[in-house]
Amino acid sequence: MQSTIQDQKVLVAYFSATGTTKQVAENLAKVTGADIYEIKPSVPYTDADLDWRNSKSRTSVEMNNKTSRPEMLGDDFSVEGYDTVFLGFPIWWGTAPHIIATFLEKQDFSNKTIILFATSGSSGLGNSDKDLKPSVSTNTTIIKGNVLNGNPSVEELQAWIETLK
Repeated sequence: MQSTIQDQKVLVAYFSATGTTKQVAENLAKVTGADIYEIKPSVPYTDADLDWRNSKSRTSVEMNNKTSRPEMLGDDFSVEGYDTVFLGFPIWWGTAPHIIATFLEKQDFSNKTIILFATSGSSGLGNSDKDLKPSVSTNTTIIKGNVLNGNPSVEELQAWIETLK
């Protein structure tokens, strides 16, 4: 895929509640020569919000409601002009956080390729690709991608991109 990416306008868009996904996204942008965009919630998540053991925490409430769409900052950003978007996020409850659907639904991803990547303490991408598909047009390609834990090096990310060919 690297040869294809060199001929395209590439974006790395990511949401990172604790900074873990941000580190991976920054290195991925270096490897691909991509622009980078941080998906930011209107109200930042606190440690209490992220407490998955508390059924009343903000993230528990959001993730238990499939129609939840947390508001995000930066309504002026557009994916127009990008061909490929690497989309990163932490895994919450076995899938992408709902703010990712908010981002996808605010943009036109027609005829674009989205490559998912995630960070997770204990699980894989789950059904993230299937869960996110209704948030984009039918002619958008979503590639499941990979979980990229441990702050992979530029070399490791390059090797991963090579597997996407």
